[in-house]
Amino acid sequence: MDIEIKKSIKPVNYFEAIDVLESKLKNITANKEKELIWILEHPEIFTAGTSYKENEIIDKSIDLIKTNRGGKITYHGPGQLICYFVIDLREKKDIRNFITTIENTIIQSLKKYNIETFPDKENIGIWYKDKNKIQKIAAIGIRVRKWIAYHGFAINVDNNLENYKKIVPCGISDKGVTNLKKISKQDYSNLNNEIIENFISNLKI
Repeated sequence: MDIEIKKSIKPVNYFEAIDVLESKLKNITANKEKELIWILEHPEIFTAGTSYKENEIIDKSIDLIKTNRGGKITYHGPGQLICYFVIDLREKKDIRNFITTIENTIIQSLKKYNIETFPDKENIGIWYKDKNKIQKIAAIGIRVRKWIAYHGFAINVDNNLENYKKIVPCGISDKGVTNLKKISKQDYSNLNNEIIENFISNLKI
C-alpha cells in the first residue's frame, strides 16, 4: 500500500482542499498517483452534504457551502483535526467495511488518551457518553466514485462549540456535540500521528 501522507500546519482553504481531492481522485482512477491521507484544519466554514434539509439551518445568516459528500450540515474551524483521504477501494469493493475502518481508526486513536468512544448504527460518526448524555466527538462524510473513496472525517479537539448552535449538526437534534479538551484537558499534539498510523494499519486489514 503506497500512500502519500500530508500534514498542513496552517489552515487550508476549503475550496483549495477540495480541488486537491478532486485532482487526486482523477489521477488515482487513472492509476497515475498514490493514494492520499491529509491532516489539516480549515478556517471557519459551514458545509452541507447531499442529504441536508433547509430546516437544519437555525441561523439563516450563515454562509453555507453545498458539497458532494455524503451526510448533512457540519461546521469546520480552528481546533478541529480534519483527515481527508483519497483511497482506492477497487480491490475490496466494500464501503461498509471502509466506514468501519474509519470508525475503528478514530476510536483506537482516542483510546490512547483514555477516552472511550463508540459508533452508532443509527447515526454515522463517533460518539462519547458523559453520564447519561451522548455527544458527537467526530463526524464522518465520504463519497465514492468508481470505487475511489474521498472526503474524510473531523475530530473536535479544541474548537468553538458555540458555532454548532447555528445548525442542526449532521441533522441530529437529540444529541449534543463536544470536543476533546472539554472531556479531558490533555496534550493532543500527537493525535494527528496516531490517526495516520492507525488508519494505515487498519486499511491493511
